[in-house]
Amino acid sequence: MTPIRQGRNHRAALASVTCVLAVTGTVLTGCAEDPNEGTNGVGRLPAEKIQAKTRTAAESAGAVRVHGSVVSGGRSYALDMRLKTDGGEGSVTTEGTTFRLLRVGEQLFVKADAEFWSHGAAQGGGGKADAAAAAKLGGKFVKVPQGDPSYKKFSGFTDKGVLLDGLLTLHGKLATEGHDEQAGIHTIRISGDKGSGGTLEVSLEGKPYPLRLERAGEAGTLTFSAWGQDFSLREPEKNETVDYGRQLPSS
Repeated sequence: MTPIRQGRNHRAALASVTCVLAVTGTVLTGCAEDPNEGTNGVGRLPAEKIQAKTRTAAESAGAVRVHGSVVSGGRSYALDMRLKTDGGEGSVTTEGTTFRLLRVGEQLFVKADAEFWSHGAAQGGGGKADAAAAAKLGGKFVKVPQGDPSYKKFSGFTDKGVLLDGLLTLHGKLATEGHDEQAGIHTIRISGDKGSGGTLEVSLEGKPYPLRLERAGEAGTLTFSAWGQDFSLREPEKNETVDYGRQLPSS
């Protein structure tokens, strides 16, 4: 993985020195440091090209951590997911309940307490059978059948391509909004419709990865980190797993 830090402070010092010119015995200090000097260069590009390059960088990265909030379908979700090409793992919190997701290849597992499953069962109709099922599922990794409606819903949180494709889009007229810093990394900010269409912080150090996104319409804020840092995924042990075997309770 290409290191993100690139000795910017040293370059800034050099730029400050060379900016002082002696002309006919007079010292001129009117020139300012170029904020894009010594960076990856995307800060000099139009906003449309910056967005294209950051999407390419994100798509080509082997792994990423996504942390923050998303509002979708009237629900607010708090995410903390680590994703890579063949799966992902992490936690999602919505409406006061938290569940863990794990996908290894095509195999998807959900782990939550009995209350989570009881809530889902109640939405689907409830009853003693559902309460018994919730007790059985609570605290276990529940294998989600691929034909179950919940599979598509949950797996979207674990799919790097699907999740990033749906998130890394600014709406309206794109423009650059100046330079900033995110987690100690210098960035260029681009926005859609002066921020109402979303705002994205793009790294000026190393590859132009997206580092922070404010979604349009106040639909959440996300940070992206650990780009390209691989991690291991494995299916849970059999004694940790329940194969529900039919359609899961609605959740």
